[in-house]
Amino acid sequence: MIKKISVNVVSESDISVQGHGVHTAYEEMAAALEKRPDVTVVRGKFDQLVDCDIVHIHTLGSRTWRKLFQKNVKKVVSAHVVPDSFIGSLVLAKYWLFLAKWYMRWYYNRADLVLAVSKEAKADLRKLGVRAPIEILHNFIDTSHYKTATTSRSAVRKQLGIPEDAFVVIGAGQVQPRKRVDSFFQAAQMLPDVHFVWVGGMPFGKAAANSNEMNKMMESAPSNVHFTGIVELKKMVSYYHSADAFWLPSEQETFGLVVVEAASAGLPIIVRNIPDYDDTFGDDALRCDDDAAIATIKKLHADKNFYKHQQTKSARIAKRFDSGEAAAKLVKLYRQLV
Repeated sequence: MIKKISVNVVSESDISVQGHGVHTAYEEMAAALEKRPDVTVVRGKFDQLVDCDIVHIHTLGSRTWRKLFQKNVKKVVSAHVVPDSFIGSLVLAKYWLFLAKWYMRWYYNRADLVLAVSKEAKADLRKLGVRAPIEILHNFIDTSHYKTATTSRSAVRKQLGIPEDAFVVIGAGQVQPRKRVDSFFQAAQMLPDVHFVWVGGMPFGKAAANSNEMNKMMESAPSNVHFTGIVELKKMVSYYHSADAFWLPSEQETFGLVVVEAASAGLPIIVRNIPDYDDTFGDDALRCDDDAAIATIKKLHADKNFYKHQQTKSARIAKRFDSGEAAAKLVKLYRQLV
């Protein structure tokens, strides 16, 4: 009989700010591991050392230090953030980025294994000076949760003030410059008959980059742009199913977990053409700049065959990042460590 692996999975988002991708990735990973008969999962417990084989850390704050220095336990750290993740995300990042780089290098080098969420993220970690062993493990979700919505499409649209017959494009993430939410504004002005929904808010409040400007932008949004604010993860499914296409115009991502969520809900995927997606979504997503994205939205709206073809590609994304196979790979990495 195979010995169970015991894992203390840790993310400070359990006790602090949520409404962001790192917390979603942590929740999905912990849930996938809890379903396995060969793993015992203990979540959090920041104020005590857990008797376990592996400590798996998702955030880099001071509340995890006790876990990071625990003796006789292997440490795995998921690298959800790289230095570029801070630019356009948190206030005055360019002035303190050198300190963040030093700290991230110090932290990641304390791990027995670092998990990069993409090939691009691994390259960024090596450039940063991380010498600890690095494996690529893409983020993953239980795609079955996104197949069926609990709230009807019409009910969500009614709540947002969107006509039942409108073509709706949805985006998701924090409201910040890096996510390029302003691209929604440009598209909305060019496509007045299309409605654009952004699910997400500013969970870090005044610490978010350009928070005042972002608030003003939301307040002055065109009538066909809708901001929902932060939405509970379990309610995201209904928002995806209320839409017709997904667009993430972000100019930097270590992964982009919301893309997998939307793809699992059957939506065609549009993203910015950046290297971050080369080894993740590839050609299964429509990769284009803002002007091309507008043309693509028009085509998805008008061409049913093109729309169905992109849904097929989205199904491939969903299958590739489903939690079952990924959790098996993760447990294999754990066993190699212990």
